[in-house]
Amino acid sequence: MTAAAPPGLPAKMHALVREFVAAPHAVADAVAEFGSPAHLVFPQVFAENLERLRTELAARVPGFRICYAHKVNQSRTFVEAARAAGAGIDVASAAELDSALKAGFEPERIEVTGPKGEGFVRELVGSGVTINVDNAWELERIAALAPTRVPVPVLVRVCGFAGTPVSRFGVPLHRVDAVLALLAAQRERIEFRGFAFHLDSGEPAERVRAVESCLMLTERAYGYGLAPSVLNIGGGFRQVFTADADAFDAYVHALRESLVGRGEPMTWGGNTFGFHLEDGAVHGTPVFHKYANIVSADRMLADLLDTGLESQGGRTFAQVAGENSIEIWLEPGKALVDHAGITVARVEFVKETADGSTLVNLDLSRDTVTPADQEVMVDPILVPARDVPDPSSGAAGVFLAGRLCLERDLITNHKVWLPRLPAPGDFVVFPNTAAYHMDLSAARASMHPVPPKLAVVQRSGTFSVGRDVDWHEVH
Repeated sequence: MTAAAPPGLPAKMHALVREFVAAPHAVADAVAEFGSPAHLVFPQVFAENLERLRTELAARVPGFRICYAHKVNQSRTFVEAARAAGAGIDVASAAELDSALKAGFEPERIEVTGPKGEGFVRELVGSGVTINVDNAWELERIAALAPTRVPVPVLVRVCGFAGTPVSRFGVPLHRVDAVLALLAAQRERIEFRGFAFHLDSGEPAERVRAVESCLMLTERAYGYGLAPSVLNIGGGFRQVFTADADAFDAYVHALRESLVGRGEPMTWGGNTFGFHLEDGAVHGTPVFHKYANIVSADRMLADLLDTGLESQGGRTFAQVAGENSIEIWLEPGKALVDHAGITVARVEFVKETADGSTLVNLDLSRDTVTPADQEVMVDPILVPARDVPDPSSGAAGVFLAGRLCLERDLITNHKVWLPRLPAPGDFVVFPNTAAYHMDLSAARASMHPVPPKLAVVQRSGTFSVGRDVDWHEVH
């Protein structure tokens, strides 16, 4: 009888990225020149993601704007790619604003979101950028600082939609009339462009309710003599990590079984990943639930635009926007860098622990590839060291460990099955790390430097690799 294959979490990868990883010596050459560990970004994949969203919008509405959410990744290459493709950009700090301006974005293509203090508001007023206002205080400060001859363009972010968790961002719906009154009184200083929302959820029903609420607010604004022409639906469009939904489900099933003592142990240090055990059963939602998604961002967007709105007589969102000359803005971050980045690390050594587990130590730490409260639920790719034969020793179940002298620095708290036991000098490639994973938790613990970013481009079938910070020069 043939032994059952170990559970696996095959990663979905863009063909270009997969080709680079599989190219002889490509990973080894990049590391030899620039060092390990390293983050690699692929602007051509970014451009394809942008075009897919643009295609769905162009087919349905006459006016739209896609603003790349800079906060998702600090890469200069991605900012340059967004500018070159004619997109807008969403920035959330003075440093991100400076990054956008240095990349050549005109102020008219820049939107500033998030909470803003006095100093930042002063910097923004008169700059020509669109300010996505978070609260009444911001709006009052803008009105006090704005010159009368050049009104400051603003969007007003709102929150408090039915069936949606409380958010710390935005003006509550029940306080919007006070904001509209202020906008009407300050129309010589403030150019009110429209409403905005951003949900910390990918649930379609929540987004539809937010759209309907904002359309009703738009009608209410007309009663104040205002003429809003934009509805910004934010970001939050999901990524697709898994290449095999059935395999993902099978792995999670095996993991749940292991938590109650059935089958092979699959977790490190009693980690339950957000599940809880009760009466011999596993309950709850795991911290890695986003990895189960199989609906792409462009599909999510198309479905939203094609949704019939009950409050609008069943007309679709796209129809209502077109009939009322409302531009649809969105702020995708994850959706634009989906599959456009990988992280490469080198195997330093392999060891056995007291309970018989196998640890593969890498030259990076957990915070290099994922926020601390999450778990990377796709299998990494093992790449042999340069000019070293790749022995076929059979699948090996291992935990990937980081370089910090902290017990918690486990890169994977779940068991990963690799095609063979790694050896020192081999490389491990983590797929699809461009969305927040590279930067959100990056730290310099133990004085280890933050891994460099490298830009990878394919021209005429040949890959070229250069430093992300030098992208403007090497491109």
